[in-house]
Amino acid sequence: MTSTRWLAEYAWLPEQAEPTADVLIETVNDRITGVTPLTPAGRPDAGVDVLVDAVRLPGLTLPGLANAHSHAFHRALRGRTHAGRGDFWSWRDQMYAVAARLDPDSYLALARAVYAEMALAGITCVGEFHYLHHGPGGTRYADPNAMGAALVEAAAHAGIRLTLLDACYLTASVDGQPLTGPQLRFGDGDALRWAERVEEFSPEGGHARVGAAIHSVRAVPADQLATVAAWADHRDAPLHVHLSEQPAENDACRAVHGRTPTRLLAEHGVLRRSTTAVHATHPTSADVGLLSESRSGVCLCPTTERDLADGIGPARRMADAGIPLSLGSDSHAVIDPFEEARAVELDERLRTRRRGHFAPAELLTAASQAGHAALGWTDAGRIAVGDRADLVTVRLDSVRTAGVRAAGVWFAASAADVAQVVVDGRVLVRDGRHLTVDVPQELSAAIAEVTPR
Repeated sequence: MTSTRWLAEYAWLPEQAEPTADVLIETVNDRITGVTPLTPAGRPDAGVDVLVDAVRLPGLTLPGLANAHSHAFHRALRGRTHAGRGDFWSWRDQMYAVAARLDPDSYLALARAVYAEMALAGITCVGEFHYLHHGPGGTRYADPNAMGAALVEAAAHAGIRLTLLDACYLTASVDGQPLTGPQLRFGDGDALRWAERVEEFSPEGGHARVGAAIHSVRAVPADQLATVAAWADHRDAPLHVHLSEQPAENDACRAVHGRTPTRLLAEHGVLRRSTTAVHATHPTSADVGLLSESRSGVCLCPTTERDLADGIGPARRMADAGIPLSLGSDSHAVIDPFEEARAVELDERLRTRRRGHFAPAELLTAASQAGHAALGWTDAGRIAVGDRADLVTVRLDSVRTAGVRAAGVWFAASAADVAQVVVDGRVLVRDGRHLTVDVPQELSAAIAEVTPR
């Protein structure tokens, strides 16, 4: 049994609008067993020595942050897709070129480095939206889940938890055009064969679990949507889906099905409490109502949505409708949960030309508790007794945060200000360095291996 007492200079506790000063956090193994805000008389500077064995956490300590939407191999595209004007679809062609070069070994190396980069940013759990299943031409590996197993192993090496959101990807367009080229690696033929493959996969170790994903209404025919949803129901697993990321997706769905993607999903039983719609950048008012009525969540990915010029979604309107909002770094244009969180507020300012849409505590919830819940980890994302012992400490003395009130980190800090990360009670990052992975070196080597020279 490992027992540790942590003394946080500031800690952001549940249901608090701002951080609390001088908080004693006690952990045993992977759980928080005590959270005690200290009175002024009990502070170390008052001469009390009962805390002599506590590990000091200077700065602001947050609960572990969750990245609810990741495509790990997209990290190889960072800074490489901006030479021309382009759009989402031209970016996608470059993404396919990287996908064509990956195998289980190179994917393990790349994902290990990417997940370790996430750990440096304070991310303790990631949802990997995984659709790169098979070998070139769609040929199955001897182990049909070899690529998923590589991602599970990568998360273990990096020291963070993983929900592998295994994506069903069957067609190239809403009207059912067949997969071609690199897309052949994504497909299982039909939803029943997808379900059979995923059912065979049981990750080893307590750090990973499997969920389901519908890539999009472009990629799963309407008559097979319910099969994926039924598999998620049977496993009591989270179900994620790309939704209304592009106006072209909405237009194509109306042309083929006479309804929006959101209504199509609703009519086929996809929307429910355990469902997370990713992006939801271009929903209609009726779509927002359907998401709200079904108690589905929405994962916003602001840095990717702006990188691909996708647009700005109605975040405040969805939140006001009772839709839980979580955050993801998606294509990893950057991996910085502070940037993702403040972008939710700042993008809303750009859209409305008004300030003050989201309180800092709301941004914290989206970056932590809501993200963990969307990934099926309902015992994480809060500094509370019984929750997982995930603690992320942010410096308040960097060039970005010096002089900033603790609650202001969401508008001042960056991933570079994360000083220490504890995952399930174990220190993973100390003094801003990952304890087991040389992240810059491994990223450079892994990306060089899978990008055209």
